[in-house]
Amino acid sequence: MAAEFDLEPFSDPKASTLAFFGAELRLRREGAGLSQTQLAKRVHCAPSLVSKIESAVRVPKEDLAEAFDGALGADGFFARLWPVVIRNAFPAWFRPYVALEEQAVAIRAFELQFAPGLLQTEEYARALFAGARPDRPKLEELVAARMHRQHILDRDDPPQFWVVMDETAIRRNVGGPAVMHAQLARLLEATEIPRIVMQVVPANVCSHPALTGAFWTLSFDEGPDVVYLDSYYEGQLRAEPEVVTAVHRAYDLLRAIALPPEASADLIASVMKDL
Repeated sequence: MAAEFDLEPFSDPKASTLAFFGAELRLRREGAGLSQTQLAKRVHCAPSLVSKIESAVRVPKEDLAEAFDGALGADGFFARLWPVVIRNAFPAWFRPYVALEEQAVAIRAFELQFAPGLLQTEEYARALFAGARPDRPKLEELVAARMHRQHILDRDDPPQFWVVMDETAIRRNVGGPAVMHAQLARLLEATEIPRIVMQVVPANVCSHPALTGAFWTLSFDEGPDVVYLDSYYEGQLRAEPEVVTAVHRAYDLLRAIALPPEASADLIASVMKDL
């Protein structure tokens, strides 16, 4: 008989929506008389992945949730549950921002320390979140949620995306050379997309108006712009006209002192080569 892959303890289904998803998957698999290996063959994934999903240490992708429905005759249960799993993976204070981000027609981001979340690789995001030492289920939820946010750039009507980064963001070796090399490659790929503009504020700029932290602005077809201000514990959404005006002015100054897009891409490529 094929070996099972129970690498993690079974999670309490009341602990999170991810744990509930895993518990239901296990119950329905066992009810169908299937081993993890047999279910994995039906949905075309590794048995170890089935084990990790059942143990709430890995978030399934949407197409895999749909495949579970087909393999177990679950009548769309896992496909309907999947968006809830992803939404609840975001911290409660961040969910309003995500809802607004999905409606934005233009996004402007300034990042001081890291690559912008909408352009992060999975390995880079995992290394970032791991720095806070969350437990494994929470870590995987956070990574999956961040990857899910990126779908807005692949829509038929994606937002315009303008990114300004401090040079520190492309030189901080998050996750080690291999992870950082892949992340810089992802940024370079993004510079080739017409709707994405990327600029880097070089390290020889000794002072600029956003040394205190990262921020993003969202613009919509209707209604005023909204600003998201990042911080250590949780970010803030602000829509007061005076705040929006001040942030727009800071962003204009940042774009003025940053390298042009082509020179920024050259700098990213140079850092990538050094790795």
